Amino acid sequence: MGAEESTGERTGDAAGESGEAVAGRPVSAKSGGAGAGPGAGARAAAEAASGAPAAPGSGSRPPRTALVAALMLSMALVALDLSIVSTAVPQIVGDLGGFSVFSWLFAGYLLAVTVTLPVYGKLSDTLGRGPVLLFGIALFVVGSLLCALAWNMAALIAFRIVQGLGGGALQGTVQTLAADLYPLKDRPRIQARMSTVWAVSAVAGPALGGLIASYADWRWIFLINLPLGGLAGWMLARHLVEPVRSPGRRGPIDWAGALGVFACGGLLLFALVQGGVAWPWLSAPSLGLLGASAVLVAVVVRIERRAEEPIIPGWVWRRRTIAAVNLALGALGLLMVAPMVFVPTYAQSVLGLGPVSAGLVMSAMTLTWPVSAALSQHVYRRIGFRNSAAVGISLAGVILFSFTLLPYPARPWQPTLIMLLLGAALGLFQLPLIIGVQSTVGWSERGTTTASVLFCRQVGQSLGAALLGAVANATIAARLADAPMPGLPDQLDDVSKALDRPGLLPQAAADYLREAVAAAVDHVFLGATAAAVAALLVLLLVAPRRFPILAEHQGHQGSGPDAREP
Repeated sequence: MGAEESTGERTGDAAGESGEAVAGRPVSAKSGGAGAGPGAGARAAAEAASGAPAAPGSGSRPPRTALVAALMLSMALVALDLSIVSTAVPQIVGDLGGFSVFSWLFAGYLLAVTVTLPVYGKLSDTLGRGPVLLFGIALFVVGSLLCALAWNMAALIAFRIVQGLGGGALQGTVQTLAADLYPLKDRPRIQARMSTVWAVSAVAGPALGGLIASYADWRWIFLINLPLGGLAGWMLARHLVEPVRSPGRRGPIDWAGALGVFACGGLLLFALVQGGVAWPWLSAPSLGLLGASAVLVAVVVRIERRAEEPIIPGWVWRRRTIAAVNLALGALGLLMVAPMVFVPTYAQSVLGLGPVSAGLVMSAMTLTWPVSAALSQHVYRRIGFRNSAAVGISLAGVILFSFTLLPYPARPWQPTLIMLLLGAALGLFQLPLIIGVQSTVGWSERGTTTASVLFCRQVGQSLGAALLGAVANATIAARLADAPMPGLPDQLDDVSKALDRPGLLPQAAADYLREAVAAAVDHVFLGATAAAVAALLVLLLVAPRRFPILAEHQGHQGSGPDAREP
């Protein structure tokens, strides 16, 4: 057992009871923020001398509500984006053309977000959260303006990538600042608010996007980001004050590593997104892209080993707690493909629901997720972070498997109930891991740690889209090959068209296609169940029984005594 695991077992003040288990000083707000009052100057001087944030004293007080509102508004920019844009795709394609490549409106954006997460995480630890977050907002707003001015599909895809470059800074840095704002006992409050932003966006986004697409030009979908981003940036610039740190602690920025991570991640994710769709998995393009990605991985590892301040430092994987959380949330990203991608397809193609009703079936999960996340603190304070997450993912595995037991044809309330239960289970799984891993590192490592967790979840989602998509395609293709009747589609792309127009097929053929889609979705959920089991094994076999929580007065890991995990 290493030092990280053993220190997590030491006795001390219960972090969950006292709230004094967080390394570094909470970020403050201007006009009476943390550090006001007698002794604030001495603390700031000590902090500047040591290069680490000073511990909060009796003069500290929580940041103002405006700062939390600014973070929620910043998160809303990225949370609303995908759901709003997806509803306007028919109008965008009708205006600009490019139906064959419109999926890259989403894939290009997600690629840019994913590969920049570790870069922005390291920069936020080096330069501070504020500059990185404000840069991300500015870049996201510029990308939105360019999207609104796009003249064809190629330009719109390129400008969506610009949006994604800003979205990577928003998604990772907001989560990191949320951990900086509150001590451990209060973090569920801010994290629950962040989860609420995603839940509201999942419901309101499609409705807002549909209204804009129906009664205004689709370009307003991007233009509404301008006032929202401007307001968020103004509120952050006005209210955010970060701890003073010594410039002497900052090493040179690893720009070579950042470029290598961006190139390697982009190439690998491009191969995963296009494989099995644009070309077969065993074709020359897929093998060439995967081989080039492997070469770039070796190059990045060599660069990072020689860098003074690497973008992806080795300790992210050497520490059992962080490595376990990375792997577990990577599995979460993989299994999330089943409800997010395939449940709407199941609801429309098998149950015969309309697009809005199908979206509501899937979004039921987002209603219980934030509620469960907010209540999870009462669980992990009793049984610990790892055990709480293990309970959550165990329940999620059972719920995912129960989807395969639905009768054919199912009633709409049955998958809706499963989505409600799944959201509750995943809220209990994800939030304890994020809060727990953020509490094991100091201020100077929290951005990198948070970014690595989000990066692994995004990579897991891309991998899941490729793997589970291949499972679904193989199942439907096998059913079509074994069809006992003529007249069925020969190509997978024609299956959805045939089900959208049931009058073109005999009733028996349409029913056969629906059963084939239902079987494919069942197999996808079996794959998601396997991912949940893998996450559970990671927690039980890799994660330490108790997370090594840092004491509040520490500026970085290992500089002082640990507090025992609640």
